[in-house]
Amino acid sequence: MMHAQIAQTILQGFDDYRERFRQITDGAPARFEQALWQEAQRASAERINLYEDKVAETVARVIGDFGREALLDVERWPLIKSAYIRLIDPRNDDELAETWFNSIFCGLFSHDNISDGTMFVHTTRPSLRAQTRDPHTRLYRPRGHLRQALEQIFADYRFQVPYEDEAGNLERIDALLRHNLPDWVCKDPELSIELIGSVFYRNKGAYLVGRLFTPDEQWPLVFPLIHRDGKGIQFDTVITDEAEVSIIFSFTRSYFMVDVPVPAELVAFLKRLLPGKHIAELYTSIGFYKQGKSEFYRALINHLASTDDRFIMAPGVRGMVMSVFTLPGFNTVFKIIKDNFNPAKNVDHATVVQKYQLVKNHDRVGRLADTQQFADFRFPVSKFEPECLAELLEVAPSTVLLEGDVVLIRHCWTERRMTPLNIYLEHATDAQVREALNDYGLAIKQLAAANIFPGDMLLKNFGVTRHGRVVFYDYDEISYLTEVNFRHIPEPRYPEDELSSEPWYSVGPMDVFPEEFPRFLFVDLAQRRLFSKLHGDLFDADYWKGLQAQIRAGKVIDVFPYRRNELPEKALAE
Repeated sequence: MMHAQIAQTILQGFDDYRERFRQITDGAPARFEQALWQEAQRASAERINLYEDKVAETVARVIGDFGREALLDVERWPLIKSAYIRLIDPRNDDELAETWFNSIFCGLFSHDNISDGTMFVHTTRPSLRAQTRDPHTRLYRPRGHLRQALEQIFADYRFQVPYEDEAGNLERIDALLRHNLPDWVCKDPELSIELIGSVFYRNKGAYLVGRLFTPDEQWPLVFPLIHRDGKGIQFDTVITDEAEVSIIFSFTRSYFMVDVPVPAELVAFLKRLLPGKHIAELYTSIGFYKQGKSEFYRALINHLASTDDRFIMAPGVRGMVMSVFTLPGFNTVFKIIKDNFNPAKNVDHATVVQKYQLVKNHDRVGRLADTQQFADFRFPVSKFEPECLAELLEVAPSTVLLEGDVVLIRHCWTERRMTPLNIYLEHATDAQVREALNDYGLAIKQLAAANIFPGDMLLKNFGVTRHGRVVFYDYDEISYLTEVNFRHIPEPRYPEDELSSEPWYSVGPMDVFPEEFPRFLFVDLAQRRLFSKLHGDLFDADYWKGLQAQIRAGKVIDVFPYRRNELPEKALAE
């Protein structure tokens, strides 16, 4: 019957997508071994764009094979869905296949037709299936001989490039692991090390991911590996702290390239290592960002259905381009584009959309918040505080509409909620101010190393995460660093020039004068002086020009998503 044929064609499109996804991912080991860093960046962007490209291909194929009229008979889709369920039941990636079906349906219909009868608003997959078995892992039981277990790990995870100073690597990693853990753990005869068989690749790094555990306790375990061009591969450090591992899997990072035969099993294993992470974020971290979007949406509708939470305007200074609202009990902000921008903003609606797509495709180096785009969100009016709804209707009437007792939001981005840096500093201790301002400077420098210039670097456009990291989240003025013309302020021609309210020199649209940063960024003089001590090089145009020269020369600058722990002298002596 036609509904079964349509279901089969949709699944064939999914298989095409999954095969190309695997091909791109399978190239990660060679890119790491051959130090092809720019190629790795291109592969990452290609894989992100792959999903939408393959959805468009599949939509065109089903229209061509079955005709638009037959497909747009919405009464047919419950039968197509039933046939599709039978096809995906035996698969190991069935939850991803459901999301794919949803994408094809939304490519054919307006969101008015969304229902659980026609697509997978709620999953049909058994909720506990991922707990039945673990992903492919390797298990090591030191039985008091930790060094031997580490030697076996080195032997099991081999590359086409040799390890650099393998004996020295092994000695240092052994000492680091003993230093990181309580002394009794390493001596416990029941200690086990379990590592996921597949290596995680991202940017210039590779990661072995797993856990250490005894019958009573568990620690996450990550071995970051780096490839120094021409020198071989090295175990860079050992990470056993849950917060540090969580940062590696953060929403501010690019997606890992990792072989994932059974996605739900891998996500379940990662969830055991990082119980504070939502599964939406874990799916996204391994490249399945559309599945992450599905899991996020399901969590959102469940939250709204099970709580009295109501939308409010997000705390902080109101944006000139975006209007931001949030749910107090749900760790997310919702961002919509205003109909009219502040005159100081020289951008339009299309440019803002392009900026957000740039961030999606680019290496976020732990300093840019990932976003998800949604169209045609519908929420009950009762879920909005009146002041919030009134403001949204006022600033974005083309995006936010009232339809009876329903609020329709035609387009928005979702983003992890953070504390705006300016608000954080108002309530911080002296030590916290110093730490936050230092990380603010590091964030700007690491973005620059990744060829990103934030544009508007005001404190209000940066947020502080639950781990205390400073992250940029306002993208309407973002650009590639190499597009910016950094200049020194010319010497005044006459004494009167310095007293003039207008510059005595020409200023192009992409001209930036770092000498002006202190006055624009910091009203608080104490903060200005402290930041100058910590990161005064940011106020020098030559610093920025130096980074531009490196990037234009093809260098991919190191930005590590973890602290590169060094052993204290005592531990080295032991």
